[in-house]
Amino acid sequence: MRGAKKYIGDLFVTQRFYVLMGSCVVAYIFSFFFTALYGVVNMLFEFSCFLFLIDYIFLFIVFKSPVAKRIVADRLSNGEVNKVSILITNQMPFMLQIQIIDEVPLQLQERNMSISKKLRAKKTIEIKYTITPFERGNYEFGNIIIYFQSRLGFLQKREITKASETVKVYPSFINLGKYQLMAQAVTNEYGSKRLRKIGQSVEFEQIKDYIGGDDIRTINWKATARKGMLMVNNYTDEKSQQVYCIIDKGRLMKMPFYGLSLLDYAINATLALTNICLQKQDKIGLISFSNKMGSVIAADRKPIQRENIMQVLYKENTAFLESDYEMLYMQIRNKIKQRSLLVLFTNFESLNGLKRQTSYLRSIAKHHLLLVVFFENTELTKLSVAHANNVEDIYVKTIADKLTFEKRLVVKELLKYGILSVISSPDKLTVNTINKYLELKAKQVL
Repeated sequence: MRGAKKYIGDLFVTQRFYVLMGSCVVAYIFSFFFTALYGVVNMLFEFSCFLFLIDYIFLFIVFKSPVAKRIVADRLSNGEVNKVSILITNQMPFMLQIQIIDEVPLQLQERNMSISKKLRAKKTIEIKYTITPFERGNYEFGNIIIYFQSRLGFLQKREITKASETVKVYPSFINLGKYQLMAQAVTNEYGSKRLRKIGQSVEFEQIKDYIGGDDIRTINWKATARKGMLMVNNYTDEKSQQVYCIIDKGRLMKMPFYGLSLLDYAINATLALTNICLQKQDKIGLISFSNKMGSVIAADRKPIQRENIMQVLYKENTAFLESDYEMLYMQIRNKIKQRSLLVLFTNFESLNGLKRQTSYLRSIAKHHLLLVVFFENTELTKLSVAHANNVEDIYVKTIADKLTFEKRLVVKELLKYGILSVISSPDKLTVNTINKYLELKAKQVL
């Protein structure tokens, strides 16, 4: 059975084979009426069979099949263009016409992943293509299938290369460098004025020899005993802010935009903001919630914090229930003791939806600087500015205007209670959030 599969199961005939066989049949029909042609036609048929045999021997017996290898990163970036390469090596002494089928992950729904190339003798080529995942999780790549034929082109052989592997799709991390440059380019445009210090506490810097005039309350008695002379602790003002990204995983965050959900845009913005906060020496933490509490990562500024947050964001999914803001308030009061900047990624489609949660947001804002980041409905915006051609269009445009106006009322309602807000289209969410953070950082409002 294995021999039959090896020498027959991977054998395919090409269109050229059918054309030549059809020509032989037509020639035999003509030779029935013109008997003088029978000998010539018979020789042509035998010669064709000889070519088939030579083609088969070259492809299946004498020479080795091409070798394929896939090159893909261990982790892919969600919503971004990711590169994949396939290396193909021709081990035969003649040129091959090849067709490569790469079994890409099911999530991509790519049903025509086929690439045709000519591969010169004893050469290696690199075939590149791109994929754009639209959901986080494990992506399973399958085998690499190669169909190849010689210059004779009568037969085609299939070679299956075992190349199954699993890669993980994480929140968008490809463009983090671009946002870093944006943060470095920001300058203070608020003029020259006295600003209060951000830090409200001090942090340990070093132990040094006691010098006359040093505060005796900072003497380190253990270090003094070890060294035999007075040693004091040296402290410096704590310059870092404490920032928490709070992600709403409720049903409204399931809304799609260009293949990604609003939750994915919030997660991508959180990861980019994490990178900027660490660059600015701020402590960054994470809280996620829906109808029940999700992940909680305490604020820290260690370099490993970005990786910790990425690993948590990788697993977050949307819940299909209403988010519990009362529970969120209680968790913030219990978990976050120091006044912090809270960046809340959520969505309010109406003023009534906001008013149901206003009391909890106001309570949070009493103890922390709260920044509410929510989404502009771009489809409604397009409808509100579209030209009305009939009565139905007028009704649609009027409703779209009303809903768009409610979004502006949400901003005013938040501002009335001293709550900062950012309203953004999903595709510009990361940039707008980072700009707002840098603005608050420059103003030293925390």
